[in-house]
Amino acid sequence: MQLDLNLLAALDALLEEGSVAGAAARLHVTAPAMSRSLGRIRRTTGDQILVRTGRTMTPTPYALAVREQVHELLQQVQGVLAPSRELDLATLERTFTLRWHDSLVALSGPALLAAVRERAPGVRLRFVAESSVDSPELRRGEVDLEANANQPGARDVRAEKVGASPLVVVVRQGHPLTRGSTVTAEEYAAAEHVTVSRRGNVGNALDDALARLGLTRRVVATVPTQAAALEFVRGSDLLISVPEATARSAAAAGLAVLPLPLDLPLAPVYLSWHQRYDTDQAHRWLRGLAREALALGGSS
Repeated sequence: MQLDLNLLAALDALLEEGSVAGAAARLHVTAPAMSRSLGRIRRTTGDQILVRTGRTMTPTPYALAVREQVHELLQQVQGVLAPSRELDLATLERTFTLRWHDSLVALSGPALLAAVRERAPGVRLRFVAESSVDSPELRRGEVDLEANANQPGARDVRAEKVGASPLVVVVRQGHPLTRGSTVTAEEYAAAEHVTVSRRGNVGNALDDALARLGLTRRVVATVPTQAAALEFVRGSDLLISVPEATARSAAAAGLAVLPLPLDLPLAPVYLSWHQRYDTDQAHRWLRGLAREALALGGSS
């Protein structure tokens, strides 16, 4: 059976007003139109709803029994179909799952959490580690926001570039590369490297840039997180190439940061989410705060 939700509004008005004329005025329709709606309601329910007693209309026992239920149902439908509902951050209770690159969690996560806690104390952030393989959690709604250097290819996943940073070289203090005034491409290629890849990939765009110069480098290790890679660098002559923005913690921890002697595009940062959340007000609010935190972390 196909139901017309307009009949629910008409039935609520008829039961509240107790007359066709009153219900018509309440819904801003003509009395004949409301009479036709009452006729359809009678055919649908099999009940007269309102019966005439002298000059007035009296609700039937069935109408009296369902009056409160009809009113509650109408309010629920209006709430679901409302184009915009006010977002009350003070009472918002929600857990958001964020899958960000580990360096971005360390760089921008604290600022995001502070902004969320200040405005919506009932909101929790759940940061999860990136997977070694592409996974559908974002499309399944199990992850709310992703942030990394990858631009998703799925048509139903939104991606917004929120920052970019040049690549730099990180080495220990006293590393041979710190002794000269500059680092050449040849010196860079001759050193031993550690790379960061959650998939365990050894090569990346740096190798393509070196190949164009007729150079190759030796990657002796690949690790899944930047934090782990920095520990490898700290106690050896290995070097790592990372975005300048995420290298600030390395400089603060006593490591040396050097310019990359290669001409490469800036390393991007993309914020991604599934299109189902485009109009979700709470999600839109969080995206705005995440955008600000990531942009602030990536600014020089």
